Amino acid sequence: MQAGNMSILPIRTKIRGPAPLADPEQGDIIDETLDLFRANSLFRNFEIKGPADRLLIILILYISDCLAKIGSARTVPTQIEASKMLNTLSVDSFAIPGDAGFPLNAHYAPPQSRADAEYLRTYLTQVRQELAIRLVERLYADGTGKPSKWWMAFQKRRFMNRSLGS
Repeated sequence: MQAGNMSILPIRTKIRGPAPLADPEQGDIIDETLDLFRANSLFRNFEIKGPADRLLIILILYISDCLAKIGSARTVPTQIEASKMLNTLSVDSFAIPGDAGFPLNAHYAPPQSRADAEYLRTYLTQVRQELAIRLVERLYADGTGKPSKWWMAFQKRRFMNRSLGS
């Protein structure tokens, strides 16, 4: 399934939304994004080979925004504080392909109709919420109560020199 020229992929989640549910035994696009983030964030260019790559790009850029948000806090946030910050970020309004503020409009087709646009926005909100949950789990996995320096080292990196601006 697609919205515009971006894939709508199944995810493993308990968050309500329109996303198709993935097999709980298998990984999903969120796992793939988190696994590949640090390597991909070093790229200045990224060859888009299909509609799934467009979703991957948006998710990588969203992780960058999440790390920047945590890194910009006045004090080092606890896991609970980071969860709250990123949950708020995930549901804040954001631009989708076709909107004037979307930074990659040259590479994305806008949704065909207003209903498709609304579906895409709610799908991306659900995916952003699930991604924020899993990112916080990885950031605080070592049990020190502080975000992993190996992840936070990427907070100033800009994948393809872009930001979603959220």
